[in-house]
Amino acid sequence: MAAKLMRAVRYSGYGGGAAGLEAERMDWQHDEVPVPCPAKDEVLVKLEAASLNPVDWKIQEGVLRPLFPRKFPHIPVVDVAGEVVEVGSGVKDFKAGDKVVSILGTFNGGGLAEYFVAKESLTVSRPAEVSAAEGAALPLAGLTAHQALTQVAGINLDGTGPRKSILITAASGGVGHYAVQLAKLGNTHITATCGERNIDFVKSLGADEVLDYNKTPDGAALKSPSDRKYDAVIHCTTGIPWSNFEPNLSTNGKVIDITPNFGSMVTFAVKKLTFCKKQLVPLFINSKRENLECLVGLVKEGKLKTVIDSIYPLSKAEDGWTKSIHGHATGKIIFEP
Repeated sequence: MAAKLMRAVRYSGYGGGAAGLEAERMDWQHDEVPVPCPAKDEVLVKLEAASLNPVDWKIQEGVLRPLFPRKFPHIPVVDVAGEVVEVGSGVKDFKAGDKVVSILGTFNGGGLAEYFVAKESLTVSRPAEVSAAEGAALPLAGLTAHQALTQVAGINLDGTGPRKSILITAASGGVGHYAVQLAKLGNTHITATCGERNIDFVKSLGADEVLDYNKTPDGAALKSPSDRKYDAVIHCTTGIPWSNFEPNLSTNGKVIDITPNFGSMVTFAVKKLTFCKKQLVPLFINSKRENLECLVGLVKEGKLKTVIDSIYPLSKAEDGWTKSIHGHATGKIIFEP
């Protein structure tokens, strides 16, 4: 029996940006790919929404070359939501018809397709109060913000614990807009940075102070308008040197870098080796099902909201890809079949 086919957006090599997707898009309109089969511990899901993260196009650019993608052609995107259509023989928590949210594993991809397979251990139920788009937006960005705040910055989301002063850079982006809201659930004072057009938006998320990083001296220097020193910085962008952060940190302040590169790893090592109280901490996401369940629950309860910048059909995936590359999105970019 011939394998069932599905539409999928793929790219066949490194580089090319949105054009690489567009060329491949023409291929899948004519040459469809087989629907994947779930392994023992996996579920097969019909896609309802997928969410783009910057790491998706950075992998296409070759930032992890030659390790990832593991093979070409590659179907990108890891944040997904949909309806279960088949389960592996070892799956216990899901059945056909269940609505779910999954993260596919940062380097596996597979989200820009009509069907995907996901590990049961990285899949959670999606209640009716959470739309497919809201759910798909959560995994990588939400889990990154959650891990940075709770596990590294030591913030309790129930509001208990000592009050901490937090700086969140690029607060209008995918991770940043979740970080502001989650930090607000804790006992925190939040200073945030963004561009001028997003100042009111970031204030509406719960930031106590908002700095325009482009046009004000305090914004460029990351200086709190109320002269606070930061106990933790959730650093969601690139291009800001350690020297900008250090004078603004409290005695034991930490800069939590969610996009660590070689330079930040060197700074991390130097601060550790010299027993410096002020630290730079590179963050590597450790996806946990219970944390994703927590995030979905907060959305259901109205305590966390997903801000959707734009929604594109799979047939226009290159348009969303381009918008993310150019850094013009406020919140999350969503794809739907």
